[in-house]
Amino acid sequence: MKLGLTTGYSGATASVNIPLVQEAERLGYDIVWTAEAYGSDAVVPLAWLGAHTARIRLGTGIMQMAGRTPANTAMTAMTLDHLSGGRMVLGIGASGPQVVEGWHGVAYGKLIGKTREYVSILRKIFAREGPLTHEGNHYTIPYQGEDATGLGKPLKSIVHGRADLPIYIAAIGPMNVALAAEVADGLIPVFFSPERFSLIDESLQEGFRKAGGGKNLDTFDLAPVVAVVLGDDVQACRDQIKPNLALYIGGMGARGRNFYYTLARRYGYEEAAEKIQDAYLAGQKGEAIAAVPDALVDEVSLCGPKERIADRLSLWREARIQTLTVGAPDVDTVRTMAELVL
Repeated sequence: MKLGLTTGYSGATASVNIPLVQEAERLGYDIVWTAEAYGSDAVVPLAWLGAHTARIRLGTGIMQMAGRTPANTAMTAMTLDHLSGGRMVLGIGASGPQVVEGWHGVAYGKLIGKTREYVSILRKIFAREGPLTHEGNHYTIPYQGEDATGLGKPLKSIVHGRADLPIYIAAIGPMNVALAAEVADGLIPVFFSPERFSLIDESLQEGFRKAGGGKNLDTFDLAPVVAVVLGDDVQACRDQIKPNLALYIGGMGARGRNFYYTLARRYGYEEAAEKIQDAYLAGQKGEAIAAVPDALVDEVSLCGPKERIADRLSLWREARIQTLTVGAPDVDTVRTMAELVL
């Protein structure tokens, strides 16, 4: 099992912890991921980190598809890949309707079909086997809408990208996971529970069957994100995780269209999920945080003393995780995880 490090996305000030990432590289971490919501983007911080490192791979975890055409995403990935000496890993995802329609100002649309076409276009651009053309339900290249000039010309990327530049998809729903297993090189699931691996295994296997060619978990990178809080007081460590879980389950989506709320229910926390969402949407964030079960925190994160984390890591290994992406707040945690895993 390899280790990754996620820097997350920005608060009010855009910044990256360069010394932390450099230490992770020194310790043997395989990849660093950056993120975006509706503040700083994922690409500029990643380029900044690439300029201050030499070996660690550079992943967008994730670039929002709605904010970029497939061609723009491909151009960005190939450029950063060249400038970093072939270290780029392209992580993409759909985000959610609130961000897509409320921030990017475009329709959320039909996620499965749109993602499939998006990845197909990326692959064509990377391969450079001919000028880019695509005719689908979501993308038509060259553009042929009623307002088209008719002057659109199929083009081939000037820069020669890697045909096999890795593409990862962030997904947690069954259909999205199956699609990622079929068309991508890796999956980035958030709030992953190794104890409930069976809930996504069926979707993974479905995707592998559709892909053909013997694709399986040995050739596909299952790369979940796990928050790690190191400390002697287990409850105090759990309490540091709960605000983020409450935010996502309660507030990252509207009532009836919140993927993280649905995931918590799928894990068996129906009553808790309802309490969290009701409280959060009512503006009672403290009550929402208090409603997050300790058991849920333990399923999706690593909390407590080094010995407890070492013991619980066995669950992640048994789930055939290839890359464990760590959300670590400090150097001590990054070093401890390296000692336990690498």
